[in-house]
Amino acid sequence: MEPLTERQETILALIVHDYVETAKPTGSKTLVSKYNLAVSSATVRNEMAFLTELGLLRQPHTSAGRVPTEKGYRYFVRKLLGDADLPAAEKRLISHQFHQAKRGSDEWVQLAATVLAQQSKSASLVTAPSPERSIFKQVELIATQDHQVLLVLVLQGGDVRQQMLALAEVINQEQLREASTLITRLCSGKNTDQVARQANQFQGLAQEVTHLISEIMARADAVWSGEIYRDGISNMLAQPEFVDSPQIQQVVRLLEERSYLEEILAKVLNPKIGDVQVVIGGEGAWEELKDFSIVLARYGAPGRATGALGVLGPTRMAYGRTISAVSYVAGLLSDLVIGTYSD
Repeated sequence: MEPLTERQETILALIVHDYVETAKPTGSKTLVSKYNLAVSSATVRNEMAFLTELGLLRQPHTSAGRVPTEKGYRYFVRKLLGDADLPAAEKRLISHQFHQAKRGSDEWVQLAATVLAQQSKSASLVTAPSPERSIFKQVELIATQDHQVLLVLVLQGGDVRQQMLALAEVINQEQLREASTLITRLCSGKNTDQVARQANQFQGLAQEVTHLISEIMARADAVWSGEIYRDGISNMLAQPEFVDSPQIQQVVRLLEERSYLEEILAKVLNPKIGDVQVVIGGEGAWEELKDFSIVLARYGAPGRATGALGVLGPTRMAYGRTISAVSYVAGLLSDLVIGTYSD
């Protein structure tokens, strides 16, 4: 896409701001009068038409104003939002709430979910901190049909992962048993990196399977095994987009289905503590998220225990405030977890 002019970026940012605030399409006359633009409404209308051609805006009805598209929100967040921050007074209040809470991750995590829901006016989720690395316990390989093999991986702590494996040639069950026994004997008690290094010492089937095991463990490292705390579903029910809408059922599913959340976190969440990721409209990967945005971050003590926290809301989200709230609360939780381990 060709670069936008400064005026086009201003108009796009104002339309995003106005739509987040009102949930109604914005017209050219409204922009000029409400924001004291030093151009005519005809000029603004032409720029809006151009932004619509680029796919950054859309017109819900022929006579209506414009609203941002998913592409428009992404451009706004990545290029126009800048550094957002919560007001100092709100930071002090949130920090005071955390330091008043009893020591222990359960109360801190529940408080984090409540604070994020209040700050974002959306739904929140926070996971309790859990050990950062997966540890291999055993693997079973089960022949199914033709070249298909079911891999059943058991991690320390009882977490079980399954995945189908397509082999280049048919291998009988006895060969699969021998390979799984060898891998289990040499990989038991190893973490993800150690399993990956062990794979390079195998050959043939054992090497192929162990490489896959290390990939599965890496994905497991990206998510969590602790309890999930949620808050703010009532906030979503109050949003104009979801009043009397079946879409609210998707909100409940997204927040309640652990396997779905694990998939999203495994693919999106940055391993770096405190980095915030924004998923707008599912980014083409999750059809169920096409009407939603998620703001996520990881928190915790690097190399010891980490968790995830985030906000789920409509694409018409106050991104600046939500991103800054997620970032600030992630920092507070990280300090508390690090302090707990230090003690």
